[in-house]
Amino acid sequence: MRAALLLAAALAVVVPAAAQELSLTGEGPVEILADDAIEWRRDDQTVIARGNARATRGETTVYADRLIARYRNREGAPPAGTSPTGAGEIWRLEAEGNVRIVGGNDRAEADRAVYDLDRRVLVLTGRALSLTNGADRVTARDALEYWAETRMAVARGDAVVTSEDRKLEADTVVAYFVETGAETEAAPAVAGPRGANRLDRAEAFGNVRITTANEVVRGERGVYTPGDGLARVSGNVRITRGQNQLNGAYGEVNMKTGVSRLLPAPGGRVAGMIVPEDRRPPAPAALPPPPAPAPRR
Repeated sequence: MRAALLLAAALAVVVPAAAQELSLTGEGPVEILADDAIEWRRDDQTVIARGNARATRGETTVYADRLIARYRNREGAPPAGTSPTGAGEIWRLEAEGNVRIVGGNDRAEADRAVYDLDRRVLVLTGRALSLTNGADRVTARDALEYWAETRMAVARGDAVVTSEDRKLEADTVVAYFVETGAETEAAPAVAGPRGANRLDRAEAFGNVRITTANEVVRGERGVYTPGDGLARVSGNVRITRGQNQLNGAYGEVNMKTGVSRLLPAPGGRVAGMIVPEDRRPPAPAALPPPPAPAPRR
């Protein structure tokens, strides 16, 4: 515990305060703890924590099997001597194995995570990549980035955004979040915990598929804004509802009202196939057999 406390004092990173979640930016020390060992490599300016390791700053904690903190001398500080205390600042944090990052209402999971504190960018790689903020969930196959400065998540490879009973899928999805309580053009302010994120807009690129309880919308590019419930899709758009399908160049789906609009390209036409519902009356119920005649006397 004494080693962990010394590291907490030594590896303070002084940068402007920020309210973003899943971010180790802000003021105050980064506290590093581990069950097995904490190793300081002076020549490499690296601190390695092993065994149920965690790094905490403010309301954000990074959990992993192993943590690697890379530090450097602060500008204007004398060269580091026998200890990084007072001269070191973390510029990069790497987490490996069973990575979980928890900050307020937000949570991220991955096999590996790299946080660049200079650019304030978190990159998740490995299997089962996910970023959740309670109501919304973003997953990806190849990589999942979170840019704390702009509250932007980039999901690459089989990207999926799930929000309530709606799902947005694409090759790549860029999701923009706003702080709870912030008002945008698409949505009024929503009360919630200070600093918590909510999904404001999601942009999808390549093999876009939007699924609701009643229909599926496909296209090449899409934009979804949860505040007004509108999904706008362009490029070979197909809207399917049951056996009915509409094809066009541009589609707009209001997920709150269930109204869909499809527009053609300039000089083109909108095509559709509508299958009438089967309104045939039900077959009459079978009548019971007539009673047998009474015996003659």
